Amino acid sequence: MKIETQITYTEIDSPIGKLLLYGTNRGLSGIFMTRQRHFDGKQKSWKRDDARWSSVAKQLHEYFAGKRRDFDIPLDVEGTAFQMKVWAELRKIPFGRTASYADIARAIGKPKAMRAVGMANGRNPVSIVVPCHRVIGADGSLTGYGGGLERKRTLLDLESRAAAGPIKKSPLARPAAPLTLLPVRVPPRQTPPSLRDRGAIARDWPGRRPSDDRVFRGDAQSPARP
Repeated sequence: MKIETQITYTEIDSPIGKLLLYGTNRGLSGIFMTRQRHFDGKQKSWKRDDARWSSVAKQLHEYFAGKRRDFDIPLDVEGTAFQMKVWAELRKIPFGRTASYADIARAIGKPKAMRAVGMANGRNPVSIVVPCHRVIGADGSLTGYGGGLERKRTLLDLESRAAAGPIKKSPLARPAAPLTLLPVRVPPRQTPPSLRDRGAIARDWPGRRPSDDRVFRGDAQSPARP
């Protein structure tokens, strides 16, 4: 007989809005923002337990205050084997640095799987702690984010300011392939290109299609064309 694991949760305020934290007795299973994609919301069977997640809440508040760069939080997440590999690589991107989808694909030994990496990145259930916001386009653009580009911009800007001082990097496990770690660059807001401009961009990149970009951004709701 299968025994259901009790899920508990708490909610905290943050500079990017209210955050819902939930998990099991084994560890944190999710951090979700308001109106974040790929999240069905709180379930009726969950029980609120602020004390259980007080340490996680404290670490997040320290992060938002610019006083914490790494998290010491046990995780209990579910995903495919491929997603787990991607999420593990995300945790190797240091605070104040970014990597591209291509970097992550090479690191897991799947250099041609950039689109799949983008979709796995978008499905990351533990925002901030597993820093999917540190993955950007190869050209330095923000690309997509499950919580919205403004929140991604806010997180990168926060880390950029906090990283202006001396950074003591925590030891990281050596990735399967080296990541290209770039200083955080928060590009200025830009007016979305017209359809004609997008076509021109696609023509300038041989083999690229506008539909590729939708999937490359990690938007799992945008189907890839065969």
